[in-house]
Amino acid sequence: MKKLYFLFFILFSFNVSAQLVQSKPSLNENSIVKDSTGFQYPYAIWKKLFQSGNYGMRTFVINGESPEFLIYELSEETKSKRMESIPKPRETSFFKTGNKLPNFKLTDLNGNKFNLKELAGKVVVLNFWFINCAPCRKEIPELNKMVLKYKDIPNVVFLGVALDTKSEIKDFLKTSPFLYNISENGKWLSAFYGVNSYPTHVVVDQQATILFHSTGLAQNTVYWVDKSIKGALSKAETESIQAK
Repeated sequence: MKKLYFLFFILFSFNVSAQLVQSKPSLNENSIVKDSTGFQYPYAIWKKLFQSGNYGMRTFVINGESPEFLIYELSEETKSKRMESIPKPRETSFFKTGNKLPNFKLTDLNGNKFNLKELAGKVVVLNFWFINCAPCRKEIPELNKMVLKYKDIPNVVFLGVALDTKSEIKDFLKTSPFLYNISENGKWLSAFYGVNSYPTHVVVDQQATILFHSTGLAQNTVYWVDKSIKGALSKAETESIQAK
């Protein structure tokens, strides 16, 4: 009898444990998500924050109530580790890493002229996009943060090649600022490079060598654009020191 009771106890314990694992709270539109101050975020807001890759979630239970979630901002170190752990964004079929980017000439909306040959010694960051491209619009806030990060470094040039007309872009920028140097009617340059998928990013070093290129929007696309810029600047600084 004791053996049967013991066996029943073991099986009961196993079933309880299994239920606990299976009932692990999932994150959905009905989840209660708060920050450290106790403020509860609407679903649309916390979803956007969490998907940005800048925030993490922890589960907690108060007095046996239903599980809730704590949203918190990740440290730069944690964000970098997370972005590194995700597969690198897929490369395009339009460019090849290590090749020289063929020369181009552009004029932005403000009349500033850009010639790749004349940009020698600078890191050049290109973004091919158009207004009705949803992923293109989605990444603009993160791209703007990156531009501001390098605003005091003149050796980094950001160029946005838009397919739209000047008037269309100006109307768009009234409500959605984009801090790249934007050029209009860029279909000819897209065709020149064979770009037919958007957004497409290209980063070239101070000698116009392609360091990074990707099409579409992955969670870590902007991270890799930024990483490529930092790598080019760091390499140039090291070479400068060694040359002295």
